[in-house]
Amino acid sequence: MYRPQEDSYLLANALADAGGTEDSHVLDFCTGTGFLAVNAAMMGAASVTAFDIAPRAVLTARMNAWTRRLPIRAHRGGLDAVLRHGPFDVVLSNPPYVPCDGEDRDPRWDAGADGRGVLDPLCDSLPALLTPGGFALIVHSEFTGVETTLRRLRDADLKASVVARRRIPFGPVLRSRADYLYASHLAEPGSTTEEVVVVRADRPHPGR
Repeated sequence: MYRPQEDSYLLANALADAGGTEDSHVLDFCTGTGFLAVNAAMMGAASVTAFDIAPRAVLTARMNAWTRRLPIRAHRGGLDAVLRHGPFDVVLSNPPYVPCDGEDRDPRWDAGADGRGVLDPLCDSLPALLTPGGFALIVHSEFTGVETTLRRLRDADLKASVVARRRIPFGPVLRSRADYLYASHLAEPGSTTEEVVVVRADRPHPGR
């Protein structure tokens, strides 16, 4: 289960800057502890639907919602299941995005050789997940390819931009994968910090 860290707080702040979620139907994909789902509900969301593939994460998100009496429903499942519950006014996601070589892979944060194993399917699904006029906020590392995310979203006829950035030191996970990042030319040899970004994607109203 992925516990809230710097990227989680960066995304929560970006949501507050976007005006919150008042009266919106919200999806928190890859919810972990339910941190973002709780934030969205406390900002006035009409409903929050949270998804994660890890049973422990789903249970934790449910408990965090129950103890706060918040309108959150947490389910176990991936994108196929999510698509059966949409569309949503707001989509939030802190997905696994750490590039890895496949050895000792941890599904809480590892996402394939380029870190895009979850991001690419999510970007491709957003037109179906968002209501017209809805928006998504997705957080990930510079090592995962910010321009690739922007291009993929724009190719799906969404408006896309970076709305928040923060440079942070490598944590234990990236330190353990630093040699792979250097060898794959995803990070400069010897670098010990990464830039984490929040990308916003908007689905325009028809005809706009």
